[in-house]
Amino acid sequence: MKPVSLSKTESYDLPQMLEAVRRHLDLLDFRIDPGSKVVVKPNLIMRCRPDRTATTNPVVVEAVIRSIQAMGVSDITIADSPGGLYTPQVLAANYEQTGMKAVAERCGVALNLSCGSRTVRYEEGRLCRAFDLIDPIAGADVVINLCKLKTHCMTTLSCGIKNLFGCIPGLLKPQLHYRFPDGRQFAQMLVDLSLLVRPSLTLVDAVDAMEGDGPTGGSRRHIGLTAAAVGDGLYALDLMMAHLIGLGPEQVPMLADAVERGLCPARWEQIELTGDPDALSCAVTDFVMPASKTLDFTGNVPRPLASLIRRLEPRLAPRPQVRGKDCVGCGRCAESCPAKTIVLENRRAKIDLSSCIHCFCCHEMCPVKAIDIKTTRIFRFLSKS
Repeated sequence: MKPVSLSKTESYDLPQMLEAVRRHLDLLDFRIDPGSKVVVKPNLIMRCRPDRTATTNPVVVEAVIRSIQAMGVSDITIADSPGGLYTPQVLAANYEQTGMKAVAERCGVALNLSCGSRTVRYEEGRLCRAFDLIDPIAGADVVINLCKLKTHCMTTLSCGIKNLFGCIPGLLKPQLHYRFPDGRQFAQMLVDLSLLVRPSLTLVDAVDAMEGDGPTGGSRRHIGLTAAAVGDGLYALDLMMAHLIGLGPEQVPMLADAVERGLCPARWEQIELTGDPDALSCAVTDFVMPASKTLDFTGNVPRPLASLIRRLEPRLAPRPQVRGKDCVGCGRCAESCPAKTIVLENRRAKIDLSSCIHCFCCHEMCPVKAIDIKTTRIFRFLSKS
């Protein structure tokens, strides 16, 4: 099993970040052939400023690019497929707002503005044997996965595995949500995708993380850490980061699936760690989880009552709710809804909850945080365990 490197990194000061990144790469013995075509894939989920903590901080991206340039690599492209439309105009605006354009200009690297994709087969997939990947990912020799540590309303955790969902072009992502509305199947699909993309390096930006209703509607939480792993160390890395915010693999469907497949250990104590010996002191015991976290009846209520509540689960489950006074009528929620349950009426979004599949894409893509995750009292009671 490949080791996980941890480094206490207190701020987004570039010299400090360069030191942390280069130490990760040295400890992991990570090298790239200078002639390789490299794609740096940050989390650029939406057009927003770095201080919203929804996207990978540009200082992390710059430090990684400068570190691999020092290896003699020159063919480097920053690429991601944000949620919603996947057009050159959308990409350019995203790069500008998230700070990636400035990084590309300072470092002399390319920004992907091509919106092509291609189907790539993965015959070993447990659930999916083919994926449409954006062209830069499909054509890369080396993929560097730069993720942000966040909570996620559907998958509980957004880190290395989940970040690779951005390799799927634009509005094809909602199709996968609709195809796999069950959380466990969606997680299996994400693990299949990660095994196809196989990033050479995954590095986590956890200097400032997002807690609460992530991946875009939560709050900033300072942790002061970066972490990294090479190759299939990705799964142990996600397991380690989950532990640091108080989650076990049984609470994160992607990690449960990875453990079942033998891709990572079942317990974080089995991970080989390198780097700062006191990095575990960055662990947060009161990290706020999403309001939509999955109900777990085991041990919470007597079996007969649990059986009854399972039948009522569709009515008890968290649901998106639009705050009409804050909705600006931009239509991004309707655009990203896999089940097409959202319409605009009088420039306000309206959700047909009878057809909602509870993927929370609308909440995720709202630029003004006008969609809340509403839970019932009994759900909140049962989910406390």
